[in-house]
Amino acid sequence: MGKIFKNLWMEKKTVLAIILLLVVQAYCDLMLPNYTSDIVDVGIMQKGIEYISPDAMSEENYERFFKLLLYSPEEEATQKLFSDNYVLLERSYDYDRERQVYVLNAFGEENREKLDGYLLSGMKAAMTEVGGQEVPESVVVQQAYLLVQQEHARAGIDAEEYQMRYLLRTGAIMLLYAVIGMVAAIAIGYLSARCGARIGKRLRKQVFHKVVSYSNNEINHFSTASLITRSTNDIQQVQMVSTMFLRMVLYAPIVGIGGIVMVAQTRTGLGWIIVVAVAAILCLIGSLVAIANPKFKMMQTLVDRLNLVSREVLTGLSVIRAFSREEHEEKRFAAANEELMKTQLFTNRVMNFMMPGMMLIMNAISVVIVWFGARGIDLGNLQVGDLMAFITYTMMIVMSFLMLTMMSIMLPRAGVAAGRIEEVMKMETSVSDQAQPVILPEEECRGEICFKNVSFRYEGADEYALEKISFSAEPGKTTAIIGSTGCGKSTLLHLIPRFYDVTEGAVTIDGVDVRDMELKALRDMIGFVPQKGVLFSGTIATNLKFAGERVTDEQMKEAAQIAQATEFIEEKTEGYESPIAQGGSNVSGGQKQRLSIARAIAKQPKIYLFDDSFSALDYKTDAELRRALKEKTKDATVLIVAQRISTILHADRILVLEDGNIVGAGTHGQLLETCEAYREIAGSQLSEKELKGGVTA
Repeated sequence: MGKIFKNLWMEKKTVLAIILLLVVQAYCDLMLPNYTSDIVDVGIMQKGIEYISPDAMSEENYERFFKLLLYSPEEEATQKLFSDNYVLLERSYDYDRERQVYVLNAFGEENREKLDGYLLSGMKAAMTEVGGQEVPESVVVQQAYLLVQQEHARAGIDAEEYQMRYLLRTGAIMLLYAVIGMVAAIAIGYLSARCGARIGKRLRKQVFHKVVSYSNNEINHFSTASLITRSTNDIQQVQMVSTMFLRMVLYAPIVGIGGIVMVAQTRTGLGWIIVVAVAAILCLIGSLVAIANPKFKMMQTLVDRLNLVSREVLTGLSVIRAFSREEHEEKRFAAANEELMKTQLFTNRVMNFMMPGMMLIMNAISVVIVWFGARGIDLGNLQVGDLMAFITYTMMIVMSFLMLTMMSIMLPRAGVAAGRIEEVMKMETSVSDQAQPVILPEEECRGEICFKNVSFRYEGADEYALEKISFSAEPGKTTAIIGSTGCGKSTLLHLIPRFYDVTEGAVTIDGVDVRDMELKALRDMIGFVPQKGVLFSGTIATNLKFAGERVTDEQMKEAAQIAQATEFIEEKTEGYESPIAQGGSNVSGGQKQRLSIARAIAKQPKIYLFDDSFSALDYKTDAELRRALKEKTKDATVLIVAQRISTILHADRILVLEDGNIVGAGTHGQLLETCEAYREIAGSQLSEKELKGGVTA
C-alpha cells in the first residue's frame, strides 16, 4: 500500500480536490435520510407542522398558551419572548376567516426552538398535574402537535395547503442536495480516472526509461517476459486500484464516520447494533483476506511464467513444428495456464464467501433494527421516520465497509504489482555514465581499440568467460575473431559498447577507458551488427535510417548497395517504403542480415563491430559485400566475429579464442603455421588447395 500511496502523492493536488468533492458528496448523501425522516414524521404524521408553537392562534386560545409558560422556570422572560413575537392581526386576509388572530412575527429558529421547549415543559407539567402521574414525553409531543393542528384550523389555516407547502419545500431541498451530490460524483469520477491514467502513464514512462538504461546483466536478471508483464499488467493493476482507491476507499471512511455521527443524533438507542455489525464485518474480512493474501502474491509470478511460455512458443513456432513438438508445448502451456487458473479459482472462491457473508450481515442488521425499532415505536419512544433514517444510515455504514471489502480483494494483488514495479525502478544498472565523463572531440577520434589484460565473468558465474585478453585494433585495419562455439567471441565484442563492463582490466578507445566515456558518445561512434539480425516494425527506410536524421537518403541507398540489399529492395513494389513486420518476420534471414549491415554502414561510424553478421549469406554475396565494405571502411576500425574461415581469410589480424583465452594471433598464413587450434578450424572448412592459399575474396 505504501508504494501505491507514493504514486498518489505525486498527484496530491488532484487527490486533495477529490477529497474535498468526496466530503461534499458524502454530506449530500448523509443529509437525504434526515429529510426523508422529516417528510415521514413531519410532513405526513404531523401534517407539515414542525414546531409546537403555532404559526397562528385564535384570540381566545392565546391566553391558554400564555398560561402554559407559567410552568417555566424563567416565567417572566419566557412570557415576554412569547408576547413579543405574536402579533394580533385584525381582519387578516391571509386566512380563510376574517377574524382576529395572533400570528407569529419574524422569529429566529433558535428562539422558536427555545419557546417550543418552554411550551413542551409547560404542557407536560399541566398534563401531569391533571392526571396525577408523570406523562411520557412522546405522548406530550403527540398531544402538542395535535393541539397545534386544531389551533391552525381555528385560525383559518388550510391544513392541506400548509402540509403540501412543507412537503414541496423539503422535497426541493432534497432535490438540490441530490443534484449537488450527482455533480460531485461526476467530477470525482472524472478526476479519479484522470489521476489513475496519469499515474499509469508516468509509471510506464519511468519503467521504460529505466529498462532502456539496463545493461544485459539487469535484463537477464528479470527476463524479458517478466519486464513486459511489469510494464503492462502490473502497471494496469496499480492504475486501476489507484482510480478505485480515490473513488471508493477514500469515500468509505468519510461516509462511514458521517453515518455514525448522524446515527448518534437520531437518539434511537440502537447504536449497539452498528457496533455488533461492524465487528462481524471486520472478522469476516480479516479471515478471508488472511486466507487469500498469500495466493495473491503468487499470482503475478504465475502470470510471468505464463507470459514466458507463451512468448517462447510463439517465437519458436517454426522450430516446434519442424520437430513435431506441438503436443509437448501444448502440455507445457496447459500446465502453466492450469496453475494460474487454480490460484485464481482459489482466491475467487475464498472471496466469493465475502458477498454472501456481507449480505447475511446486512439482512440480519435490518431484521434486528426493525424488531427493536418497532418496539420503540409501540412504546412511543421512537418515530417511524427516525427508524427509517436509522436503517438508511446503518446501511450506509455497512456499505462503506463493503466498499473497503471489495478493495481488499484488489489491494493485495495491486500491492504485489506495485512492489514488482518498484523492484525494476530500484535496480541499479551496472553500466552507467560517470559523474564527469571524458569528452572525446569527434575530430580527434580515430577509433583505435585496445584491450588491456581484460577479464570478464558473468554475474553469478564461478568461472571467467574471458581471461587476460590483450590486443589492439587499429583504424584502417580489420581485426577478426574466430573460435569454437561458446569460447567468448560475442562476449568480447559486447565489452566495447559497454553492454557489459569488464570485471578486470580495461577496454580503451584512443587511450580513453570506455567506462570513463559518456555512453551516448561511445555508442555514437560504433556501428554494431548483432549476431541475430534485429529489425523494427516500420519500413525499410526507417530501419536503415535508425541512427537518426543525420542519415540522408543518399547515405541510406549507398549503404544498401554496399550491403548487397539494393536488388531485393528495388524488386519490391514500394521500394524503400516497403513495410517491415515486427521482428522482420516478412523478410528472409539473409535479407534481414543485409539490412542490419546496411543500417550500421549508413551510420558511418568510426568503429564497425560485426558479430557473426555474415552467417546467413551465400559465399558469392559474402565475397561481394566484404569487397565493397573494405573500400567503405578503409579509415575505420573493423572487428569481425565469424565462424567461417572464408569470411576472415584476408583480415589484417586474426585472433583465435579458446575457452576465453587468446591462443593465437596473426594473419591467416601465420596462424596456419603457428596455431594448432586455427589449423583444426581451417582444416574442417577448407580443402588442401585452399589451405595452401588458393582462396580469394
